Amino acid sequence: MVWTPQQTGSFLDFVADDRLYGMWHLIAFRGLRRGEACGQPWSETNLDTHSLTVSSQLVQDGWEIEASDPKTDSGYRVVALDDDTVDVLKRHRERQDADHKEWGSAWVDTGHVFTQEDGSWLHPGKVTDLFERLVAASSLPPIRLHDLRHGAATLMLAADIDIKIVSDTLGHSDTRITRDIYQSVLPQVGRSAAEATAKLVPLQRKAEAEKAARKAAKKEKAKKAAAKNAGKAKGGKTKGKTKAQAKAGKIAKRRKPKK
Repeated sequence: MVWTPQQTGSFLDFVADDRLYGMWHLIAFRGLRRGEACGQPWSETNLDTHSLTVSSQLVQDGWEIEASDPKTDSGYRVVALDDDTVDVLKRHRERQDADHKEWGSAWVDTGHVFTQEDGSWLHPGKVTDLFERLVAASSLPPIRLHDLRHGAATLMLAADIDIKIVSDTLGHSDTRITRDIYQSVLPQVGRSAAEATAKLVPLQRKAEAEKAARKAAKKEKAKKAAAKNAGKAKGGKTKGKTKAQAKAGKIAKRRKPKK
């Protein structure tokens, strides 16, 4: 279950003032896993180069949490960031700096991008609970937090991003995994790509056929217009003749000698 682009936009608008908006935005557009987003450090987030490196994650062991390496070797990856996402993360950092000053010496310096209000680690399970509450409050169709990651992949595929780039962004070990998961999206994407490719090649016969079709349509339109005007003229002439005959009849009647 994934949201449409419109539904994703509606959710992000709805949670725009949430303290963890940056996380929801990052997962929705760049497809980070929950644990990766919770464990992303500022030291591996370079807003100047519009990129972040996924090198760790926070995972649950029962209800306890611990730092861990990415899920797979392919989980170690560099993720490109668009201008809007960079701006979102800059605003998030400003807000976090304000929280740091407010908490003072009680601030827990984990160095993570997304934290609790006092700077301590986010609990992945609590993040999921919060997401579900926000979705329910938004009145949108219910989806899991992991489905927000699936939505990011769907958006990339719908934008005709190469399957290899999508796979690398998501941290899949093989493009076949990406294809298997999103095979229902790929046919539509493939057709769009085919149409876009076909339009790049100018074909003379196709251009001539389109020109002939436009010319025929124009000729037919002119023919219909001429027939319509002819009908109006004929109707006007007949009506005028009838009036003239009636007038002549009245004059003749007045001139007729009385017996």
